Amino acid sequence: MRTNHALHVGDAADTSLADESVDLVVTSPPYPMIEMWDDLFSARDDAVADALDSGDGEAAFEAMHAQLDSVWDEVARVLRPGGIACINVGDATRSLGGSFRQYPNHARVLSALSERGLSPLPDIIWRKPTNSRTKFMGSGTLPSNAYVTLEHEYVLILRKGLPRSFPPGDESRYESAIFWEERNQWFSDLWEFTGTGQRLESESRTRSAAFPIELPLRLIRMYSVYGDTVFDPFLGTGTTTIAAMLAGRNSVGYELESSLVAAFDERLEDIPARSEREVSQRLADHRRFSTNRATQPSYDADTYDFRVVTKQEKQIQLYRVASVSGDDEESETTYTVEHTPVTSLPNSHDPVASDNVDATGDDDD
Repeated sequence: MRTNHALHVGDAADTSLADESVDLVVTSPPYPMIEMWDDLFSARDDAVADALDSGDGEAAFEAMHAQLDSVWDEVARVLRPGGIACINVGDATRSLGGSFRQYPNHARVLSALSERGLSPLPDIIWRKPTNSRTKFMGSGTLPSNAYVTLEHEYVLILRKGLPRSFPPGDESRYESAIFWEERNQWFSDLWEFTGTGQRLESESRTRSAAFPIELPLRLIRMYSVYGDTVFDPFLGTGTTTIAAMLAGRNSVGYELESSLVAAFDERLEDIPARSEREVSQRLADHRRFSTNRATQPSYDADTYDFRVVTKQEKQIQLYRVASVSGDDEESETTYTVEHTPVTSLPNSHDPVASDNVDATGDDDD
C-alpha cells in the first residue's frame, strides 16, 4: 500500500484542493484570546489589535474568530458528503479591561461550522491536567471570587450531510476496523492524557502545547479507512501528517509559517521504527486482552493467531511503514510512504511483512 502526503506553505482559507476531495479533517486552530496568538491574529487584522488595546474582549474575540471563519468555509467546501471534521479547540480565560472572564472558543467554532452546513455529533472532552491539586485561580479559600481551574479542551466532531455509505463487504473498511476494546475506550466522551509541550522558536512566534500524536491517531482510525485523505488546515509542527502516515491514510496540510514546514523532515527519521513499535504494541495488547478475557472471544481473526469479539473485526489488517521519501517542489513538499502488511504477532521476534510484498514494499499487484 502506498500513501501520499503534501505540505503547503500558505493560507488554508484559499487552498488548491478540489471540491469534496477530503474524507476527514483533523486539526487544532490557534485559540482566540490565548495571549500567545495575539500577534498572529493582530498581524492579519488591525481590528484585533485595536480591540485588545482598548480592552474590548468581545470585539477582539469576534475579530479573531472571523479569521478562522474563512478557513471553515474552505473545510465545508473540500469535505466530501458523509465526511467528518474533528476540531480540537480549547476555551480561553483572560483579564482584559479590568475584568476576568472565559471566552467560549468551542461554542463559537461549533456555531460557525453548523452555519456552514455541518451537523454536530457528540463531542469529546479531552482532560489534560497540567496544574497541581493545590493550584487555583482567584481569591484562594475565601468565597466567592475563586475560579475553577480550566484543564480540559474539546474535540468537536461534525459530519457533512448524511452518514457515509460503503459497498457491501468493502475491503478497505473491514481491514481498517479497530479492536473491540479500542472502540470501547476511544468512543468514550472523556479522554485523559497529557498534552505535548513543544517550544519551537521561529522568526515570528513561539509555538507551544501541540496536541500529542495519540489524539489525531485515534481520530483518524475512528473516522476514516485505509487510503482516505486527511486534511489539516492548521498543520503546525505536522503531527496530523505523522499520524496519517502511521495510520495508512493520505494527507494534506497547510501552514502559514514556512519554518515549521521546513523543519518537518526532522520528525520523519524514526517513522519506520515508530510504526513497527506501534503496530507491535496494538497486536500485543489485543492478544493480552483476548487471552485474559473471562469469556473467550467468539471469532478467529483471518490474519492473526488470536480471537476477536465481533465478526466485524475478523478482517483487521495492520500495516507498518516501510519507507518514506520526500520531494520539494515550488509550491509544496510531498512525501510518498510505502506500507507493508504485518501478518505475525509480536513475541520473541519482531513482526514481519507479508510474503507477497517485494523488497521495495510494493504489492505484487
